[in-house]
This record gives sequence, structure tokens and C-alpha cells, in this order.
Amino acid sequence: MRSLKIALALAAAAVGSQGAMAALAVGAKAPDFTTRGALAGKTFTLTLSHQLKRGPVVLYFFPKAFTPGCSAEAREFAEHIEDFRKAGATVIGMSADPVDDLVAFSTKECAGKFAVASAGPNIVSGYDVALKMRPGMTDRTSYVIAPSGRIVFVHSEMNYAGHVKSTLAAVEAMKQK
Repeated sequence: MRSLKIALALAAAAVGSQGAMAALAVGAKAPDFTTRGALAGKTFTLTLSHQLKRGPVVLYFFPKAFTPGCSAEAREFAEHIEDFRKAGATVIGMSADPVDDLVAFSTKECAGKFAVASAGPNIVSGYDVALKMRPGMTDRTSYVIAPSGRIVFVHSEMNYAGHVKSTLAAVEAMKQK
């Protein structure tokens, strides 16, 4: 019954979001991974399971650093990072870009407020976020992952508008439970 209540609350929070293009559905186990990331211009090793020990994770995939939509989305996440933290969540941006490209992106567009990491082929495949029309890039999909490692919310839409709002609403709905 509790799972149903959470699912309903998260569905209500998603009103206005587009249907998910991603194959990973709510309730699926999020694949664990280790990769290189950047935060405020400094590289580090990022492991999803370690991040989940702190609380929910918003794992958002974006096509390419320094493109207009991806930069705007990163700036919007940065503007709302305190809201995510108050709700207990960690935000991590992911793209197929090499980590060297993400170092500057983490400073300029993310304002040093959250990590971005490189999604290699295994991560892209595991999360089913390959951009079909542009090999080597990811589509724009945001996952909210519970500390248990289960996906509790998915927003998959190439237009960046709505990703921050919907994932924040999903994280806040989790906190209320």
C-alpha cells in the first residue's frame, strides 16, 4: 500500500511532463556504475551506490555540454540546487562527453554547485539513453533514484523545460512520505 501511495504521489508530481522515452521504468533497479566526474572544475571518481548512501539521487542525462539547451538546463539545476538539498537529494548530470570537456562545464554552466560525469557506453546502454539520431550522445532523460537503488520517477523529453521542476517535485514528494 505504501508503494502505491508513493507511486501516486510521484505521478501527481509529474503532471505536465511528457511520457518517458527511456526503457527504464519506475520500480526498476538503477544500474550501479563508477565513472569520472567533475565538480567545480576538479575531477573525481563517482560511484552511484556511494551517492545513494546520502539519499535520493537525481541522475539527469543531457546530450552535449555547452549546447544551448544543455547549458540552460544546467543553469536551472544550479539555480535550484538548494531546493534539492533541502529535500535530501544529490543532483548529478551525465553526458557522453569526455570528462575533460565536463571540467569547464562544471564550473561555467553548473556554477560549481553539482557534479557532472562522463557516461561511457555501458552506462548509456544500461540506462537506455542513447540518442538514436546522434550516435555518441545521450538523450535528455532525468531519473530520480531512491536510496534503495530503485527508480521512482522518470522524465524523458528532449526539451529541457520541465526536467528540473518535475524531478524536484518527485524528490519533494518522496520526502513527505
